[in-house]
Amino acid sequence: MKNFFEAIARLFEELLLIPYNILADIELQSWWVANFMSWFFMAIGLAAGVYWILQLRSFDKNEEEDKDTSAHSFL
Repeated sequence: MKNFFEAIARLFEELLLIPYNILADIELQSWWVANFMSWFFMAIGLAAGVYWILQLRSFDKNEEEDKDTSAHSFL
């Protein structure tokens, strides 16, 4: 059983976490390059949030939303 858990540890340390090790090494040279993926995912989240708010506004303008208090069973 010990070998099984050591194999899992080795898998993560030597294979699956290689991109994070590379980013840690790059950070010493350029903070912006090392944090590119963070900025990328933040931009995706921001775009999704803006899209969601615009969709909510369009449904509110067209009065398609049922705002009755008995519209949902949990109310």
